Amino acid sequence: MEAGPPPPLGPSGLPVFREEGFGDKFLRKTRENPLVPLGCLCTVGVLTYGLISFKRGHTRRSQLLMRARILAQGFTFAALLGGMVVTAMKARK
Repeated sequence: MEAGPPPPLGPSGLPVFREEGFGDKFLRKTRENPLVPLGCLCTVGVLTYGLISFKRGHTRRSQLLMRARILAQGFTFAALLGGMVVTAMKARK
């Protein structure tokens, strides 16, 4: 057995990670699953238009838009679950 140099006494060089801000995290998550922000925008758009229709007295249109909002929320939820499944499958490999 060869006697090599003794191990260093000081701490080894640890990798340096930079702090991820809100904007960086939002962009990274949007690239990972672009359907979730799209679903959120659709939900907010339909909700806003439905509330405007309700205020103007178009009750039938407002009811239809509130039902469309439920569909948009369902789409967003399905996209969120789908993204979680894909992420879990990638982590498993």
